[in-house]
Amino acid sequence: MKYIQSDKNPQVKQWKKLLTRKERDKSGMFLVEGFHLVEEALTKKEDVDEIILSEKTELPPGLDYGSISVTVVTDEISKQLADTETTQGIFAVCRQSKQTLTEGKSYLLIDSVQDPGNLGTMIRTADAAGIDAVVVGKGSVDMYNPKVLRSAQGSHFHLPVVNGDLSEWITELQAKNIPVYGTALENGVVYTEAHSNEAFALLVGNEGSGVNKELLEKTTQNLYIPLYGKSESLNVAVAAGILLYYLKTAK
Repeated sequence: MKYIQSDKNPQVKQWKKLLTRKERDKSGMFLVEGFHLVEEALTKKEDVDEIILSEKTELPPGLDYGSISVTVVTDEISKQLADTETTQGIFAVCRQSKQTLTEGKSYLLIDSVQDPGNLGTMIRTADAAGIDAVVVGKGSVDMYNPKVLRSAQGSHFHLPVVNGDLSEWITELQAKNIPVYGTALENGVVYTEAHSNEAFALLVGNEGSGVNKELLEKTTQNLYIPLYGKSESLNVAVAAGILLYYLKTAK
């Protein structure tokens, strides 16, 4: 283990830059924080570059980090790297996954979702529902944003989560006879009228404006969830959860 005491150290400066999207995009790296996320990251050791540990934190006895280097830093440096108010003092520097998608059967397509909590929750829900991949379209919050990572609770390491052109994805999926269900009230049907298939893709959109109209025009069918109370709409992550589980399990 090596020990860094100065926040002027070039390595520390580089870690701090990873708190910005610009540097994450440029370097292809990102930072996860906390015992749970570090443990999840270590399920794919090939994507973990190093572990950072506060001098006030001990590595859990059962943490299997193999030959990955561990750097101990001062408590003050740990706080500078943290995105949480009370940090647990452990981080992992990870490589963004370059995995290509295998032949999947179920997909979640996300258009311009800007709230980190919503994006992270949808990635986590897709993971829980057994969806094969999540495709994040242009205009969405960065999938490696610290708040997205915390909301997803490690699901980034369980299934492919990739950036992609949603228009191209819709065309390619339909060419493989995979229906793409949009989410919209206009020209839509109640979701329980959808015919469930083993293969499907669900397209959800921006919290305020919904799915881009040009994308909705390309879908196989558009669905909506009826509202029985006085609320004007459902949270996009909640709606995605209802629809994913319906499409995955309904006969």
